[in-house]
Amino acid sequence: MTPLGRRSVLGGTGVATAVGAFAGVRAVRTKPEKSRRGRDRYADEDFGLLDSDRGSLVVADDGVTLAVREVGPATAPLTVVFVHGYCLRMDSWHFQRKQLHRRWGDGVRMVFYDQRGHGRSGTPSAESCTIGQLGRDLHAVLRAVAPTGPVVLVGHSMGGMSILALARQVPELFGGRVIGVGLLATAAAGLNKTGLSRNLDNPVIDAFRLAVRTAPGLVQFGRGAARAIIAPIMRAASFGTEVSPSLHRFSDRMLNETSVTTIVNFLKSIELHDESAAIPVIADLPALVLCGDADMVLPFSQSETLADALTNCELVRVVSGGHLVQLEFPIRCTDAIDRLVTRAAEAVDYEREAGIGG
Repeated sequence: MTPLGRRSVLGGTGVATAVGAFAGVRAVRTKPEKSRRGRDRYADEDFGLLDSDRGSLVVADDGVTLAVREVGPATAPLTVVFVHGYCLRMDSWHFQRKQLHRRWGDGVRMVFYDQRGHGRSGTPSAESCTIGQLGRDLHAVLRAVAPTGPVVLVGHSMGGMSILALARQVPELFGGRVIGVGLLATAAAGLNKTGLSRNLDNPVIDAFRLAVRTAPGLVQFGRGAARAIIAPIMRAASFGTEVSPSLHRFSDRMLNETSVTTIVNFLKSIELHDESAAIPVIADLPALVLCGDADMVLPFSQSETLADALTNCELVRVVSGGHLVQLEFPIRCTDAIDRLVTRAAEAVDYEREAGIGG
């Protein structure tokens, strides 16, 4: 190992104290809830529900495999694709998969997938860990499992950025195939100026990125040091209220099982991404913008800015919600997604009856 690489890793452990202090300030918001009866509300929850759904692999344009799960018949008249966020996996949509399948039955097919480097999907190169590539991955999933018929896209955090990247790259899909867009706890641009990214914008993190790229095997071996830097920030930002211990363990497991190289390699793209060119593409579509007002990763003001640019948008403010709002307040999110899909389907029916759009 070179002296530079060694200094990078040691420098990474040195910043842990400062990051830990940041997390400690927020610890009261993220401690597990205490029931008066001492019962964990999700103690009996099967968080592995998606594992039993039919699965497949989609190959991205650079050969990375993407793990996909589907619920509902392939012949359903409408498909809703869910795109998860940074350091998560498709299971982060657990409650929406469970609740919406009960509501929609066979009338809607739901598609979930793990983004590259996350969950059961393949390991990407450092150079491919970009928001632009995630947009191309989403396009690959659509071509493989939903090549025809209307689609609603729903993304959380980095997943919302993936949707915006696709809109910029393939605008002809939107308003034709894609009939609605849901953007939860996300933003089109500007993360290097607000929210979580301010806590990651320092030379020590840059040195850690360099260490990952020059000695990935060693850094992966030293994952405890890496998590001392990143994990406390992510955990502190996850929830705005006291939540179930089982829910805490579930969200922690997703973070802990995400490769350190994936965590670090996506940082720069998330900080610097700018998909503002996508806004005119989706401006007139039925849209949902939803965010918790206690979200430290993407402040609610970002969602207000995004919603203001969309003419057919429902803006939902989840009081006290943190960044993992779909897990912390599942019914609020499920209801909002249900309304979005209803509005999108009704808009298509209206256009068909009016003879609009051919």
